[in-house]
Amino acid sequence: MADAKKLTCLECGSINRVPADKLLAGPKCGTCGKALVDGGVATLEPPALYKAEGNDQLPIVVDFWAPWCGPCRMMAPEFAKAAQALKGEVRFAKINTETFPAVSQKHGIRGIPLLIVFQNGREIARQAGAMPAAQIESFLRTKAGARA
Repeated sequence: MADAKKLTCLECGSINRVPADKLLAGPKCGTCGKALVDGGVATLEPPALYKAEGNDQLPIVVDFWAPWCGPCRMMAPEFAKAAQALKGEVRFAKINTETFPAVSQKHGIRGIPLLIVFQNGREIARQAGAMPAAQIESFLRTKAGARA
């Protein structure tokens, strides 16, 4: 599996190796059976976030948001549309900064909504502010190498 991608299961935290040519075939976690790449938006807790940002070889874009934030709520359906459009190329997740304020502190977050893209153990891009799906996709094509 030289052409495999390491992906963290966002449900149980297990590390999985998925052949790159199978990313669109609905790979599942070998431990819990949860879909690894389903075109949806996963809701994260800090342990899953830290594991994914440190291990995943497929880009993962995380929406840092809070329920009281109007722009965050307006962007949520657009974020979900972008997740469907880029299925198999980028994984999408969100984390509630009100519930987990230490996550905001660790990542130096000063305003929300904020998208941060992680890959291969490092942050590769960040973008603040609410955006429509097309702009999210464009940002990810430019910063994370998603297809045009």
